[in-house]
Amino acid sequence: MSRRGFLKRLGIGAGVTGLALAGCDSSSKKISSEQTALAEIPTDKMTYRTNPKTGDKVSILGYGCMRWPTIPSGEKEGEDVIDQETVNRLVDTAIAHGVNYFDTSPAYCKGRSEHATGIALSRHPRDSYFIATKMSNFAPQTWNREASIGIYRNSLKELQTNYIDYMLLHAIGVGNGMEEFRARYIDNGILDFLLTEREAGRIRNLGFSYHGDIAVFDWALTNHDRYKWDFVQIQLNYLDWKHAKALNPRNTDGEYLYGELEKRGIPAVIMEPLLGGRLSNVPDHIATRLKQRAPENSVASWAFRYAGSHPDVLTVLSGMTYMEHLEDNLRTYCPLVPLTEEETQFLYDTADLMVQYPTVACNDCKYCMPCPYGIDIPAILLHYNKCVNQGNVTESRQSENYAKARRAFLVGYDRSVPKLRQASHCIGCNQCSPHCPQSIDIPKELYRIDSYVEALKQGTEIT
Repeated sequence: MSRRGFLKRLGIGAGVTGLALAGCDSSSKKISSEQTALAEIPTDKMTYRTNPKTGDKVSILGYGCMRWPTIPSGEKEGEDVIDQETVNRLVDTAIAHGVNYFDTSPAYCKGRSEHATGIALSRHPRDSYFIATKMSNFAPQTWNREASIGIYRNSLKELQTNYIDYMLLHAIGVGNGMEEFRARYIDNGILDFLLTEREAGRIRNLGFSYHGDIAVFDWALTNHDRYKWDFVQIQLNYLDWKHAKALNPRNTDGEYLYGELEKRGIPAVIMEPLLGGRLSNVPDHIATRLKQRAPENSVASWAFRYAGSHPDVLTVLSGMTYMEHLEDNLRTYCPLVPLTEEETQFLYDTADLMVQYPTVACNDCKYCMPCPYGIDIPAILLHYNKCVNQGNVTESRQSENYAKARRAFLVGYDRSVPKLRQASHCIGCNQCSPHCPQSIDIPKELYRIDSYVEALKQGTEIT
């Protein structure tokens, strides 16, 4: 579809002003922040959902601790450490405004998330928050019983607690599907061990998070009578509701995942409500569409309202690295105003438009890192997606905006990704793809992006 035709379908004139695109870039983000900064965030309006098993009142906004802020370590160039002081401030602000669910993992932040989260939370009464963490035994050398139990014991130590409120089998369905699932949890007796820990009260709720092979998800739910899952964590957002499989054949539509949990009365914990930021950094024309509908609200707030509007959702996770992210989400959920049927359809129509943008399904989870050859995989894919959204990926040298798009892509690429960490250094070892929850063929995408970059540099025809 041509740009003119796309704009016509959106109902937007070609002369859209920059102000109408508030929320699309750094300058407009400042405008949006200034508009909302005048409204004080209430501390007593958080929306809560009730855990049907325990009666826990869980905040609809959950804090995802995958992307804690970092600062340079000062010891070695290029190395960073978690900014504990900022983490403490973020946690304090969240708790002060009613957030009480904190989701972490031994795998997050290069293995440092649980430690930082434990420090921040331990400064508050233990009964004022719920801790969720995971059995993240991804590496084959951790599949034996002793190593996996060691991961669990270390989580208790790092989180400075003697019990876990919400314990998950981490990302069932990834890798080799049922074969890997059985090796990680069944054959070694680890699932039976966790069930015993639940009986002893050291785990209050036991569930799993799902990515990948739908056969594993279906098997786990088929055995619900045996394991009595207390909750399940799924990827759900208005784009993935009907388009997840179309965007990536290995993924499963959110409509099916949520529906299977709803049938069994299992509460859903939602991850990727923003698709790793892709539903906040949307194409310019999509941002205009959302801002015209609700000028006072952020683009991201639509996605969070959507996720929270499903009645069987216990909490919606957000990896809030910066205070402005936290404050924006607090405004959305203090209290949550559920979407109307008409607003929900508006988002589904928006999703139909978004699938026309050929972005890579990267959620910036960094499970693919570190690359043994130093390639910054997430930065490469996110830069490419940004340029797609901004109309700076051209189909041909004859494209109307070729010169502008060429410069924007190349200059932005060098600024976003150091030359020694760019896609040209990929040798196709494929150590990354098996760890990707979105099942991206990462070497293939890096090769495609590198070929595109070379065509731009040489001024040759784009293929």
